[in-house]
Amino acid sequence: MSDNEDDIPQLSVEALTALQEFYDEQAQREESIRSILQDGENILQNIHIDEDWQLSQFWYDDETAKYLTKEALRATEHGGKIALISCPTLYKTLKTDSPNTQVTLFEFDKRFAVYGDDFVLYDYKSPLNIPRNLAGSYEIVVADPPFLSEECLTKTAITIKFLAKDKIILCTGAKMEELADRLLDVKKCEFHPRHKNNLANEFYCYTNYMYKEKT
Repeated sequence: MSDNEDDIPQLSVEALTALQEFYDEQAQREESIRSILQDGENILQNIHIDEDWQLSQFWYDDETAKYLTKEALRATEHGGKIALISCPTLYKTLKTDSPNTQVTLFEFDKRFAVYGDDFVLYDYKSPLNIPRNLAGSYEIVVADPPFLSEECLTKTAITIKFLAKDKIILCTGAKMEELADRLLDVKKCEFHPRHKNNLANEFYCYTNYMYKEKT
């Protein structure tokens, strides 16, 4: 064996076993999704997609999902479409509570392609690499940029302004408040989004319009 081969790190048997178990579980979930689609069952009630922390995914807790859903529906009570940018957990709650509402999910994670025509593949690094006919199509845009960085928020803001007719709900970290205001003219609300797995970073909800605060 050469010196170079000696330098290559080797996984232990336990680590290899754990890695294989992870891949097996992932394959089982994907097969389950395919099976549901083939059988024509209710996708929303049968599909469960876990967080992928490598994609900086942190799902909202049930109260947050319900609250944001209620506000998005209130903001479009006279009709209009809703866009969700990088907040896939809201899609299921929105469509469950209001099946006839038009909701489009802009998301990097291709697992959510199971939502069919309501899914648009989206990478914040290419903020305008989305269908041009969607410009100004959405009564409200709800966005939760995946990373707490100036680059991510700045590029996501480009997409938000491209899609939005008027109203914006932005969920992001407290430290992004000044930049969010500068880019999107949004102000902090009383409501604080929470996640199923508590995050160390403090999160705020921002809007560019007045809305009914949580009571």
